[in-house]
Amino acid sequence: MTTAYKRLIDPRMWFMGTFSHGIHPAENKQYTADKAIQRFPFAPELILPLSQHAGAPSVPIVRPGQEVVRGEPIAEAAGFMSVPLHAPATGVIKKIDLMPTAKGPRTLSIILEVYPGDSQEMRFYQTRNVDTMTPQEITQAVQDAGLVGLGGAAFPTHVKLSPPKEHTVETVLINGCECEPFLTTDYRVMLEQTDDLIEGTRIFMKALGAKKAIIGTEDNKLAAVEAIRAKLPADGSITVKAVKTKYPQGAEKMLAKSLLNLEIPSGGYPSSVGLAVFNVSSTAEIGALLPVGGGVIERVVTITGPGVEKPGNYIVAIGTPLRFILDQLGLKGGSQHLILGGPMMGSAISSLDVPITKGCGGVLVLTEEDTRGETSRGVHPCISCGKCVEACPMHLNPCNMGKLAYKHRYAEIAESFHLNDCFECGCCSYVCPSSIPLVQYFRIAKSANREKAKAS
Repeated sequence: MTTAYKRLIDPRMWFMGTFSHGIHPAENKQYTADKAIQRFPFAPELILPLSQHAGAPSVPIVRPGQEVVRGEPIAEAAGFMSVPLHAPATGVIKKIDLMPTAKGPRTLSIILEVYPGDSQEMRFYQTRNVDTMTPQEITQAVQDAGLVGLGGAAFPTHVKLSPPKEHTVETVLINGCECEPFLTTDYRVMLEQTDDLIEGTRIFMKALGAKKAIIGTEDNKLAAVEAIRAKLPADGSITVKAVKTKYPQGAEKMLAKSLLNLEIPSGGYPSSVGLAVFNVSSTAEIGALLPVGGGVIERVVTITGPGVEKPGNYIVAIGTPLRFILDQLGLKGGSQHLILGGPMMGSAISSLDVPITKGCGGVLVLTEEDTRGETSRGVHPCISCGKCVEACPMHLNPCNMGKLAYKHRYAEIAESFHLNDCFECGCCSYVCPSSIPLVQYFRIAKSANREKAKAS
């Protein structure tokens, strides 16, 4: 039965919410959408950066030569805006050293040598009764679990559970849109970890005192809608809705607009309009971890693209190097281009020693043939066509912003063109007929402004 036919015979599946502007890139989810989640083997060594989240890096509490068991804390949080790190496998700490990252600069990391003959059972946990926990205890437990946004931002989840005192969260939004092309991590989680998703939603509602929750996804994931609806509580406190498929529907501001017609103010938090927004994978993870007191030691990752022999959705230990992953799954099509995340907002990498981190939901492998057209066109002068303005979901003016960025007038972009409202979705770069790397310009501008602010 086709998706379109389902919409006609079952109107409950169809919700007309959307937002203005945006784009419709090719979805390219056919590689992995129907592939069930599989467990990936452990690499001989795991590389565990201490900075896998927004905020202060974790602080090591282990030393080289120390044996650790799977799930044991190996680094502690460095304050409120930080989270601990847990051992993804039983083994021995080989060293603590600077290692490559997807962002470029080397960062301090714990290198764990995995015991090859170990069963790798979870040996470090503490059973909890979530029903008797207070909101404060839940929030602390979420931080102790090392949970961050698994959708890519890696923002510490416990911080979202601690909104400003003057804000009251009335509705929890669980974001299952996964609008990024190629990726199917969240889709498979909604299908296969539905019970954990509902439990995590309930936990977030209790922590925030919210009376209702909405699980939002796009209308190209109706099987997930059906799976979730079958597990919803009878009291109607949690609902599921499908909105129109459009990029970047998964951005929290877009989702709030599409589902509730609420606009999160510029520079403001979702809690300022009574919302808290969490990714579905983060929600399912806490639904599974909190009752047993475990830490984030693995995550579901979509490994996909025309350049990989065995694409799929895999449970991968945090710290697994890309080199090991690609050796296991195989490459094809000549030289490859690797992206952590999706093609719109992901980061291209140049080293296979970069590990999977908590915020990495996808590995995209493209062949040289797939990217030849893009790289051969070159960058041309802006023709002021306005396509970027029509595409920008934040209603900014990427055309003028790009021209100013090219001239290094970074402060002017922030002051007059709301640079910080740009969340780097890539719509402008995607539609630009001149192939101007607008998102890269804006990232440089933001970085320059931050450095200037630090120096002043």
